[in-house]
Amino acid sequence: MKRIMIAGTASGVGKTTISLGIMKALTKKGNNVSPYKVGPDYIDPGFHKYVTGNSSHNLDSWLFDEHTLKFLFQRSMKDKDISVIEGVMGLYDGFGIEKYTGSSAHVSKILKTPVILIIDARAMSTSAAAMALGYKLYDKDINIKGIILNNISSEVHYEMIKTVIERDVKIPCIGYLPFHSDISLQSRHLGLIPNEEICGLDLKIEKLSKLIEKFIDLDMLLKIAGDVEKLPIVKNPNQHLNFKAEGLTIGIAKDEAFSFYYEDNLTLLKELGVNIEKFSPMRDKDIPQNVDGLYIGGGFPEVFAKQLEDNKIFRQNLRRHLENGMPAYAECGGLMYLTQKIESLDGEKFNMVGFIPTKSKMTKRLQRFGYINIKINNNIDTKGHEFHRSLIEDNDKLKYIYEVYKIRNGEIKNKWKCGIYKKNTLAAYAHIHFYSNTDFLSKLIEKMKKRKLENV
Repeated sequence: MKRIMIAGTASGVGKTTISLGIMKALTKKGNNVSPYKVGPDYIDPGFHKYVTGNSSHNLDSWLFDEHTLKFLFQRSMKDKDISVIEGVMGLYDGFGIEKYTGSSAHVSKILKTPVILIIDARAMSTSAAAMALGYKLYDKDINIKGIILNNISSEVHYEMIKTVIERDVKIPCIGYLPFHSDISLQSRHLGLIPNEEICGLDLKIEKLSKLIEKFIDLDMLLKIAGDVEKLPIVKNPNQHLNFKAEGLTIGIAKDEAFSFYYEDNLTLLKELGVNIEKFSPMRDKDIPQNVDGLYIGGGFPEVFAKQLEDNKIFRQNLRRHLENGMPAYAECGGLMYLTQKIESLDGEKFNMVGFIPTKSKMTKRLQRFGYINIKINNNIDTKGHEFHRSLIEDNDKLKYIYEVYKIRNGEIKNKWKCGIYKKNTLAAYAHIHFYSNTDFLSKLIEKMKKRKLENV
């Protein structure tokens, strides 16, 4: 199976833009592309699916073990022609100061995948060779097989840098991308703006793919992607799970305000027998009939706060269901939506569901960012990720069941509480990948199965 990783020397070098262009160009050439994203990001996978037509999967060597990572990769690449993995941050950037865990380099090593390194060569000449050499020598086991230069001013500029890199670093340059401000993707406070919100995205992607076809040697890229070691087949780590969910129906919030879900979380639910029904808190009047539980993921409820507030009938119905004991699990934006209000940076307040007795307040700076460890009710340990520019007002009406902490260099650096529990609803800022510890999912399923039996 052909596979390649597109990694960068740092964040902001054009990794996502070039990855999307390559995915689109390969798709146009008739390749069935299986896309991936290193790390816990949600937005980039949405773009991947948009350009390839295939769901994108997260590959995270901190959230789950190597065996699980290999399984998730192999399962999703089945029947595809080529896997294109977009890296995260810089090639070697991972968890804290650890050299590998969570980094693109670590994932490339686990999956024995060649790396195409992107260098932003704007205002740079032969120094690009020194940069490339440093990345090559930092870990000689990382298989950097090609280099793409971004933000090149002219063909002369490219040929100069290409010559010195190939002469002194002995890594081929497979092409470049000239500077084009109109193909860059817009950002907001949590990263790129999701694909659903970008006007003219089709035209932008088409222009990008044509630039890739013109300036990057796709035949060489495919040759590099095909010159790989065969991966040993690994078994499903969850084939002996002692819980099932046949007959359960779970409603999943899915619209512009709520779109952050790990694809493998949804796949695991389906494998366990769950029937998934999607609903829109922005447009629907009620949750789907006959659901046994709800899953309200993250997203941007603060951006669509007015539309969510205007859908008063849905908010009232959802609160009624939750007050009546409907099991629900809400993450980050889902937590914010279940509070009484969302307060914007300028102090404007928008009414939300009102089930959780507090309000959410947007802040100018990040409140929490990064990987976290979670102990739930002192008997389940799992891992998660937080990334939010909001906070909730604490009060004595809130019941917390998460003890959240970070470990750095083997020591617990700080702790805080989260995971608000009320009736059968659990809402928290943490995003949790179910493959980190399926015991967590087991407890959610157990609540929903109990509710279903009570209603028979």
